[in-house]
Amino acid sequence: MKTRYTFGGDEHIYVEIDEEMSLDAFFKSLSMSTAVRDANIPGVTEICPANASFQVKFDPDVTHPEDMLKRVKELEHMADSAEKRLSTRIVEIPVYYQDPWTQECVMRFRERHQDPSGTDLDYAARINGYDSVEAFIEAHHSQPWFVSMVGFVAGLPFLYQLVEREKQIQVPKYLRPRTDTPKLTVGYGGCFSCLYSVRGAGGYQMFGISPMPIYDPEQQVSYLKDFLVFFKPGDIVKWKPIDRAEYDRVTAAVEAGTYTPRIAEVDFDLEEFNADMAGTNAKLMEALNGA
Repeated sequence: MKTRYTFGGDEHIYVEIDEEMSLDAFFKSLSMSTAVRDANIPGVTEICPANASFQVKFDPDVTHPEDMLKRVKELEHMADSAEKRLSTRIVEIPVYYQDPWTQECVMRFRERHQDPSGTDLDYAARINGYDSVEAFIEAHHSQPWFVSMVGFVAGLPFLYQLVEREKQIQVPKYLRPRTDTPKLTVGYGGCFSCLYSVRGAGGYQMFGISPMPIYDPEQQVSYLKDFLVFFKPGDIVKWKPIDRAEYDRVTAAVEAGTYTPRIAEVDFDLEEFNADMAGTNAKLMEALNGA
């Protein structure tokens, strides 16, 4: 990995850890942005982390841009030597694949898609070498995912699949963006899955929908009373396929204030994961199933 530093005007420094997303790049970005925060550099007003990069906003009247760049660069060695370990949580997210709402939206915007004659799931399965949509859905939900970024839209998580690189699903975004995407759509673009926190425009392929809200500015959802946003970077997600009856049951429980997400506290060690991905994922699933 070769870190790149660039200015964004007089008030921002953009730090790119690598051109490609990887867990190694994410952990270095996390360690480095944490070091910048802990250094309490005069003038820093905000640190915005992304998948394999972060941005520092600062007041140039307090610290000159060249001095700020020097201070940020000096902290890179701390990130290289930092422990790549997180105390985090694994969360089960129910997903109704091939639901009627995203499927209606899929068909409404076919002229903007690479394959107007099929569905998003048909296309994703075919280009990833699966012989059926069902086999592709199994690959999508069978292993955990790592939340590498939350943002772009309020509360929207970007998720990176915890499997070997050659086994990761790859699907391009739509040729042209849609003007509509149902709230809580499970989407996919590039190497990232996502969960649309609100209804709106979008370009990721649409695979299904979740009945579990993840963003609540009114804080009426029982498990979001203390936070507007459910996810944070470093969370681990396991998709759980459900049918229409289960979707309706969870929706009713959310509305009644009785739904509680399934969550387990876990430790994630990057070196252990890289050495034994299957074993690490099995331990994650054991922790979730014991919750």
